[in-house]
Amino acid sequence: MHNESLGARLRGKETLYGGWVTIPDVLAVRAMAAAGLDYVVIDLQHGSATERDLPALTTAIAAAGAAPVGRVRHAHPADIGRALDLGCVGVIVPNVESAEQAAAVAGACHYPPTGYRSGGGVLASAEEPFCVIMVESRAAMAELEATLAVPGVDGIYVGPRDLSYSLGCELNPRDPVLRPALERIWAACAAAGTPVGVHSADGATAKDYRDNGCRLVNVASDVLAIARTTAAELAAARH
Repeated sequence: MHNESLGARLRGKETLYGGWVTIPDVLAVRAMAAAGLDYVVIDLQHGSATERDLPALTTAIAAAGAAPVGRVRHAHPADIGRALDLGCVGVIVPNVESAEQAAAVAGACHYPPTGYRSGGGVLASAEEPFCVIMVESRAAMAELEATLAVPGVDGIYVGPRDLSYSLGCELNPRDPVLRPALERIWAACAAAGTPVGVHSADGATAKDYRDNGCRLVNVASDVLAIARTTAAELAAARH
């Protein structure tokens, strides 16, 4: 286990490897965290976990040696504050379309005088939380440089599915429309010295993103990992 907080490592130069969970099961998240990941993201936006599940999930992830992170439902102070109050050490925030909105999101992560987060969370971490903004639309891309200049924006995380919807292209890292968009985001983040990641759910895609400078590298998603492993083992048994 690292002595340095995940936020400090994120703000440094280290590449961080994570997993994504949509199933709110303590044993499942503990097993994923114990595989050696740096962080595990609890998907509150599209997964089945709710705020009620967070205390048990964040505790299990931390006990297994990884950092619990919340992908919140929306770019709203209440969602952000609750995730941090219930054990997440940082948040990944979707639906951020402008630098002005990013500033409000960053402010929601921090207590005054830096921000406007309310104190009193029973499981709130003592370490400084981090704020990662999702870029997943044409509008967000147009505001990217301004968003990167916002104090408190600690990282950028690309949602390739929603970005492909917005751009009207295929969800494929090699798509002739999506790939240049990803490269533009990577270049802007590199110029600003801000860590960036693109969501992926397998090691090969994750390695491609890492080789292109991504430092937030998601290697597995729980549902897909279960389905793929089961299918592979079933095929091996039938062979």
